[in-house]
Amino acid sequence: MNAVDASVHKAARSPTLLAVMLVAVALFLLIAGLGIGSGGWSNVVQAANDPVSQLIVWDIRLPRTLGAWAAGALLALAGAVAQGLFRNPLADPFLLGSASGASLGVALALAFFGVSPMATVWIVRLGLTGAAFLGAVGAVLLTLLLARGVQHTLRLLLSGVVVGVVLGAMGSLVLLIVPEVMQAMQAFLLGSTAFVGWTSGLLMLVVWLVCMVLAWLLSPVLDGLALGEATAQSLGLPLAQMRVALVALIALATATAVAQTGLIAFVGLAAPHLVRSIVKVTHGRLVLLSSLAGGALLMAADLLARLLVAPQELPVGVLTAVLGGSYLIWLMQRSGGASGSTMDGRRS
Repeated sequence: MNAVDASVHKAARSPTLLAVMLVAVALFLLIAGLGIGSGGWSNVVQAANDPVSQLIVWDIRLPRTLGAWAAGALLALAGAVAQGLFRNPLADPFLLGSASGASLGVALALAFFGVSPMATVWIVRLGLTGAAFLGAVGAVLLTLLLARGVQHTLRLLLSGVVVGVVLGAMGSLVLLIVPEVMQAMQAFLLGSTAFVGWTSGLLMLVVWLVCMVLAWLLSPVLDGLALGEATAQSLGLPLAQMRVALVALIALATATAVAQTGLIAFVGLAAPHLVRSIVKVTHGRLVLLSSLAGGALLMAADLLARLLVAPQELPVGVLTAVLGGSYLIWLMQRSGGASGSTMDGRRS
């Protein structure tokens, strides 16, 4: 019996096996997502002959479930890169102020759309997703400006915190001045995949592929930084240029996901921890496995959001915050505080 347990434990530590398992889980959740809704599996059965059921299954449920995977994969990818860049296992994709910038962008767009008729055409053309994307990217650029570049990681980290607080306060001020936009902002602030269609879902998938390739190419820099900045410099790595590329990668992945689904917490933070608690790999594989785990996590949360209070839906961001926070609390308790394993990043 001990030999069997040892072989199972060894197999569970295989990165390839973990990747296969995560893909299998994602496929299972994708199929399950087709049958979750007001009509249930009857819509799937009738989709071949009923145009309404076909619309529900293929144009609403399928792109939404795929979009949930893509958003989770983007956030987890950004989280894994951020944790490697800052050498901090508590870093998350929103660390550079992108979440607050996106919220401010959406709040301003809603305020102008409701107050200024002259802005209506511009707002309709740009869309709230465009406003969120521009706000998130603008916040990261402001963080870089305040940090005077990316040479000092600690200054960049603190600048992101400051920018996040200031832009968050500005967003709250907009809601205070124009309270009519509060209800419209609710779905964005709580996170939702309900409005993800084929266009936004495919956009996120394409951006994820681009970011995944870039992250794989930049992974040696993250491996070098894990050994210490002095060691990375001694290896001849161009740290200044690579940090800029890594920050741009985090901004692109985070802004794309946030623009389509709103603020979804803890996926980017919890997914890399979950992977590191199972396998010990270099950053190239860690980013890929974290993306697969993040996609599966957000898909599962989206299905739960549709099931728990059916026919109503819970905001998926609320579920990820509860589940992700509970997981990290359990991980901290298991690791035994400062001497623990995965939380301090020294041991898997």
